[in-house]
Amino acid sequence: MFKNILYFFFFVLWLSSCKFGSKTTDPTLRDFTFEPVKGIRYEEVKRRFKDGLSFNEQGFMQKPSWIIEVVREDTMSAWSPQKNRMQNFYLQYDHGNVYNFAAEFFKVKHISKDSLVFQRVQVDGKVIAADVRSDVNMTFYAQSYIKNKLKTTAKALQRPTKADTAFIEKRANQVNANRDSAFAATDPVQFISKSKIAKAEKISTVDRLNNRTEAYDYMFPQYVITIERAYKDFSHQVAAVVDFQGGIHIKTVYNTLPEDAETKKKAAQGVADIYIRNLFDIAPGTTLGVPHNSEITLTMIGKAIKKP
Repeated sequence: MFKNILYFFFFVLWLSSCKFGSKTTDPTLRDFTFEPVKGIRYEEVKRRFKDGLSFNEQGFMQKPSWIIEVVREDTMSAWSPQKNRMQNFYLQYDHGNVYNFAAEFFKVKHISKDSLVFQRVQVDGKVIAADVRSDVNMTFYAQSYIKNKLKTTAKALQRPTKADTAFIEKRANQVNANRDSAFAATDPVQFISKSKIAKAEKISTVDRLNNRTEAYDYMFPQYVITIERAYKDFSHQVAAVVDFQGGIHIKTVYNTLPEDAETKKKAAQGVADIYIRNLFDIAPGTTLGVPHNSEITLTMIGKAIKKP
């Protein structure tokens, strides 16, 4: 009897020494904790696709911009340009080395007092999507490391690389050989009016509440051109390629019946060739200073002189 009680006593002691927490509730059970880097402010210096480039084939550019600081094991502070200050976010452990904060999922690939490397990922039901949404690596350096060891600035480290420039030059040569080919220009097309009767407006579609960032404005640029004293009233909304020399090539006319599509396209091309070409200086879209074909959405509105 006494032996059984003794066994039971040691069993209870053994149970009390065991940890029954999970990685979700106990950070010490994970591959690492954020405790060693708490209070260190980091700036993002590189944001690149897995191939090491800042650009993809469509012209989207990854721009490093985040400033972060671990406040606690469950709190990450990030710079808010809108509020012009650091803002705290709940740092939620998800699974593996994947965390969520500021409405984004990140896989932590490296952590040290000098640098952090996060992989930005799309998580669907505890599974990381194996597509372009998970194809971004973000590198952060501690501000003290940038200043005291590298003797430079975050802005200098964020510049595109020679490999980025070579990639853009190659893509430009490819699309410029075919007027129907294009990729987005980080510095979009400009319409510079030469007459008081013509004006152009670039429309912004940024909507942060619906995750439409500033990138939408160069990936999918939209313009409205209004021409007074036109030969008649007209309105055409089109998809067009503006080539590397500023020429406009209508691809599609929106809001038209299939049987009228070709006629409408010819009419829209005529407006582009006669009115826009003569009333505007057209600066082609460029990326890293390289001019290239890019696609735009263009609404052309003509207003005829009203007879008394």
